[in-house]
Amino acid sequence: MKKILITGCYGQLGSSLRKELEHDSDIEATYTDYDTLDITDREAVAKYLTDNHFDIIVNCAAYTAVDKAETDEILASALNTGAVGNLGEAARKAGSKVIHISTDYVFSGQGYRPYEENDEPYPQSIYGRTKLEGEALLTSFCQDSMIIRTAWLYSEYGKNFVKTMLQLAETRDLINVVADQIGTPTYAGDLASAIHSVINHDRWVPGIYHFTDEGVASWYDFTKAIFEIAGKDRVTVKPINTAAYPTPAKRPHYSVLSKNKIKNTFGIEIPYWRDSLAKCLKSLL
Repeated sequence: MKKILITGCYGQLGSSLRKELEHDSDIEATYTDYDTLDITDREAVAKYLTDNHFDIIVNCAAYTAVDKAETDEILASALNTGAVGNLGEAARKAGSKVIHISTDYVFSGQGYRPYEENDEPYPQSIYGRTKLEGEALLTSFCQDSMIIRTAWLYSEYGKNFVKTMLQLAETRDLINVVADQIGTPTYAGDLASAIHSVINHDRWVPGIYHFTDEGVASWYDFTKAIFEIAGKDRVTVKPINTAAYPTPAKRPHYSVLSKNKIKNTFGIEIPYWRDSLAKCLKSLL
């Protein structure tokens, strides 16, 4: 039996992993969040991993308020960088492996082809920079680790773009949505399934991997699909450009990620984003 620690268990991915792993009798999972393990506390992390042995640590915890991070760099850095280093250092000493979740925001977003794992990162925001620094700190402390970068995550849990759009549709007839930022909507349940496959795979292959659902969309395309599948076609969605919707943090214009490495290494089949959106909406509505 594999003993797994999931940090950030109240978030979208942590909640999705709990659902994903609950029927796997070969995995004994422990779920923690800020109220049970403060991963920004180096000594607390070291003691926890000394007192409790885990084969694999899956770090789902992160500071994900992208715009707020621009004025809250200390906390963003503590969670996205320092805490990751704490887990990596303690994991190495305890003989545990680490799967850490990162983001497409480590890239500039100025390209026009899917980003591969070895492409040069160039974050444009404090969120992206702190996540990239977390990746570097983890690999410096614990080379026996995997980093999985993902993007545009949504689920039945917590706050996310899908749930926000559904709420807006209740009170608005017209919604303006950015149409010149391109990426891939990713259902957290699909990422949880991929992590499950990695955990159960007969080979452990450290390194950086990318995972999103298949396909490409703009936020405008994503919103149109949400309303179409949810039967809310009465809402008019108007495409706008990024300049018409300024935000404190700079967003990548193009952040499609290549998934070939994770698919080929672990034999993972990835669903098309619209199919997974329909699955999520069926649970929400």
